Amino acid sequence: MIGREKEINELQEAFASDQSEFVAVYGRRRIGKTFLINEMFGGRYAFQHSGVENVGIYDQLDYFRQSISRFGRVKCPKLRNWREAFFELEQMLERGGDGKKVVFIDEAPWLDTVKSGFLPALEHFWNGWASLRKDILLIICGSATSWVVNEILRNRGGLHNRVTKPLPITPFTLKECEEYATWKGLPFDRRQLAECYMAFGGVAYYWSLLSPGQSAAQNFDRLFFAKNAELENEFSRLFASLFKHERKYVEIVSVLASRADGMTRNQLLSKMPSPCGGEISRYLCELEECGFIRRNPIIGTRKKGAIFQLIDNFVLFHFKFLKERVGNDEHFWEISYNKPAINNWRGLSFERICFWHIPQIKRALGISGVLSDVYSWRGETEDSERQKVQIDMLIDRSDHVINICEMKFSADAYVVTDDENRKLRRRLELFRAATGTNKGLMLTMITSNGIKRNANSAIVNSEVTLDDLFT
Repeated sequence: MIGREKEINELQEAFASDQSEFVAVYGRRRIGKTFLINEMFGGRYAFQHSGVENVGIYDQLDYFRQSISRFGRVKCPKLRNWREAFFELEQMLERGGDGKKVVFIDEAPWLDTVKSGFLPALEHFWNGWASLRKDILLIICGSATSWVVNEILRNRGGLHNRVTKPLPITPFTLKECEEYATWKGLPFDRRQLAECYMAFGGVAYYWSLLSPGQSAAQNFDRLFFAKNAELENEFSRLFASLFKHERKYVEIVSVLASRADGMTRNQLLSKMPSPCGGEISRYLCELEECGFIRRNPIIGTRKKGAIFQLIDNFVLFHFKFLKERVGNDEHFWEISYNKPAINNWRGLSFERICFWHIPQIKRALGISGVLSDVYSWRGETEDSERQKVQIDMLIDRSDHVINICEMKFSADAYVVTDDENRKLRRRLELFRAATGTNKGLMLTMITSNGIKRNANSAIVNSEVTLDDLFT
């Protein structure tokens, strides 16, 4: 299995525990949750069931009864409610012999239909039976991350604090994607792998669709732009699977997609096509938990001054190239490969890759062991032109240094021109004046191919390259 070392260790510990364990596995659609659990415990399940999308309670109960029958309760009676369903599950498990019994309920949010009583029955199953034993490993899994977080992890009733191991499944890093590409035989160099990451993020399923017999550009055309392309309509399926009422979430990411550098809460509210009221905080929190947005604190301000930035690579690719696609050229990507629109997209996407790889950046800078926080900053010049100034990534360190990070993606080594040199110096001056910091300011360039040495490159105090992000 590629990656997932931490998650595998957590699951192994839960299986080896001398107590019953309740594990909640969650993460966005296609991220590899079910694959991970099946790889760990496939063939060892005492019981396994997966909820069915868009069916009512009685159909869900009948499917559940079939699963119980398949795993040993051959004469399971017809189930009238979830209380009876979990009682029958208990009866089956009690006849299961010695050893840890793995109970895997996948796509659990689909079982929790309106007025179904699923959650109270699950609560009684765990509190009144499973937790009193020492041999149950209950794994609840679902793509509807908001349901898992709100109904299981943040449950204020009988399931409050009952989960013994919350297990979020996060996207692969560049290193893990490179390992997967090597295993799959994809003939891509690191620049091409980075470009794939710009469109697919670290979502395992999307990477599984790449063909080793095609270039990265050809794969893009086949998966996004060809007739009946497999990922052409993935966006709508993605949000429908994650949120029961997805419209408001789609509105939020649509607004955030219009501004690459992100928005404050008030800026976002002013652009929303329909009012959110006090619910905006919940929507933003759930989108952040799903990994679609990032809350970038502004240095020197409180939490409410944060910048909310859309950072999901696949969603951004959708808004940039698929949502309002003009024409039906099945070779769009190959034809447009070096055009300004795509080059501009690469530059912005590289910045998002950097935010997904902050631990790797810190490691490259040799500050992994230094306590630090990552911020953004916005300012404005006080001259007659009143120009906006922004620094997307600041690493504020406890050793009295702030790394001012500039992220640049280019085909060759990045050249610091005379004009760029002046802009960088001015930016540092404005930042120090606006924040009043007395810390040392270290200009850090994060580039795809390093920096070309010239008279202006001395302004750069430290460098991080694309290769460093693969570590």
